[in-house]
Amino acid sequence: MSLTRTAIHRFRYIYRTISPPPQPSPITDRFQFQRFLSHPIPKPFQFHSSSYSSSSVGAGDDVYPTGDFNFEPLTGFNKFTVKLKTLIALPWERIQHGSILKIILRGQITDQLNSRFSRVLSLPQICDNLLKAAYDPRISGVYLHIDILNCGWAKLDEIRRQILNFRKSGKFVVAYVPSCREKEYYIACACEEIYAPPSAYFSLFGLTVQAGFVRGVLDNLGIEPQVEKFGKYKSAGEQLTRKTMSEDNREMLTTLLDNIYSNWLDKVSSAKGKKREDIENFINEGVYQVDRLKEEGFISNILYDDEVMTRLKERLQVNTDKNLPIVDYRKYSGVRKWTVGISGGKELIAVIRASGTIRRVESPLSAPSKGIIGEKFIEKIRRVRESKKFKAAIIRIDSPGGDALASDLMWREIRLLAASKPVIASMSDLAASGGYYMAMGARVIVAESLTLTGSIGVVTGKFNLGKLYEKIGFNKEIISRGKYAELLAAEQRSFRPHEAELFAKSAQNIYKQFRDKAAFSRSMTVDKMEEVAQGRVWTGKDAASHGLVDAIGGLSRAIAIAKLKANIPQDRQVTVVELSRPSPSLPEILSGLGNSLVGVDQTLKELLHDLTFSDGVQARMDGIMFQKLEGYPSANPILALMKDYLSSM
Repeated sequence: MSLTRTAIHRFRYIYRTISPPPQPSPITDRFQFQRFLSHPIPKPFQFHSSSYSSSSVGAGDDVYPTGDFNFEPLTGFNKFTVKLKTLIALPWERIQHGSILKIILRGQITDQLNSRFSRVLSLPQICDNLLKAAYDPRISGVYLHIDILNCGWAKLDEIRRQILNFRKSGKFVVAYVPSCREKEYYIACACEEIYAPPSAYFSLFGLTVQAGFVRGVLDNLGIEPQVEKFGKYKSAGEQLTRKTMSEDNREMLTTLLDNIYSNWLDKVSSAKGKKREDIENFINEGVYQVDRLKEEGFISNILYDDEVMTRLKERLQVNTDKNLPIVDYRKYSGVRKWTVGISGGKELIAVIRASGTIRRVESPLSAPSKGIIGEKFIEKIRRVRESKKFKAAIIRIDSPGGDALASDLMWREIRLLAASKPVIASMSDLAASGGYYMAMGARVIVAESLTLTGSIGVVTGKFNLGKLYEKIGFNKEIISRGKYAELLAAEQRSFRPHEAELFAKSAQNIYKQFRDKAAFSRSMTVDKMEEVAQGRVWTGKDAASHGLVDAIGGLSRAIAIAKLKANIPQDRQVTVVELSRPSPSLPEILSGLGNSLVGVDQTLKELLHDLTFSDGVQARMDGIMFQKLEGYPSANPILALMKDYLSSM
């Protein structure tokens, strides 16, 4: 019976919302908007005023520096200095000359900096390692062991870019792929050589988008979802209210899938020197045999890992009776850039990372909350704003959205920061809904071509559990005062007409606020913003063509644009200061030591996280689409709840 009560409790709060205060009508000019804010934005701020054309991709993109990497070999005194530094390096920075940097790309890749004990790969640390290895005279090349990846296409683009940058140093990059799908091959084809074992699993069969719908299951359980969404493409909640995909959602997902697949074909055909149609025809043949992949030039050779090592020994002229000097990714993360001659300048640029679901406050539970905690993020923003040492700031966003109130509070703080110094938003895999809400507070928005962004819309709702209560013999009675007191308290019945009307109006006001602030931030009319809003998710490339994004690129381009806006010459080095430095937790340390307790700890943390509910309107992207297009392990909470209930019967 306790499991049943737990299931009821979790059902009750999964879409629990509060009635927001009345919102003003749409605003169309700066003066109206300043009255709309509790405190006007300071006058020195120069608002974004670029014009956009829906017919041109990334209109205005060419006015910004590219931030492209130019490898400059160390010579003369600098070369001598680096050699000296490596000789007197700290113990954990000492590496044998002629070493190969080995990076195992597998599983989830986070956009956050991780401690050295973390088992999760970190995109910034992968990029830093490849940059350091390019200049490190002790590193001869890179060996990428690529297995099944669990990240989005924007992160893959950043990794590909860093691999190609590394190759400019003249050093080799070799890929080993025991299991390979489209994402893994997307990385591998950027390498000089690709090897696979005879028994490798290759499934280059194309891409899919899948969506599951649980309305029929909810009906059988006696649960009625009552969801209000604004934006015809806002698909979050569809899996609860529908049994099939809506035409609007199908249109949006089809466009996204076409863009991703087209990009994959273009990049692979360019890397392998083949025609795009030849790549597509090969995919449609359903080829999985490794020997056929070798014949067609998709891989360099069929070798086991030890055979690849033997080839690398021959390449580096290492005696067969000696071990190949290999340095692990995590050990190499301890090597400072200073040691290999990469130094920053006097000017400082702050990077504030915001990854995960948006919440307003820290979880009241003892377990640390994952995602973006509004209060903590605002503290960092204010720290940068109050400091004179930072010349500019970059907000690095990787989020599907979340709490609408928290998104708005962070947007306000970003605008205030942008009033005092340049602020650039850099989008990773996701900056959708609440994630885009944050980004639009910056002066310039930079996204990868396949970043998923936009989703300007809101969704909220509750469950009517009346029939479920009847099935399990549960009864609930409420004594209330006030016409709308039972609006959210009475989950045992449907909304009454006056409650449904207020509920819908409240959500609509939140949507108008989001849309109107987006229009203001992007210097669009409300009508123009309405055309590109409606909860629709765009790729970064399409978002640029519709004026939602300013430039296409990664973090390096965001830094270059920050230098431009801060009047720092492009050829002058700057120091990038990460304000989200990792601090290892006990579970991470235990994990790094191979302690089996980490599995128990992770399970407990996930359970505590699931039991935490959000008390506000949600501005977030559809979790099912997020999971399928991006490859994130975003378990559907409804399915988890139903599992709890069914297991208790």
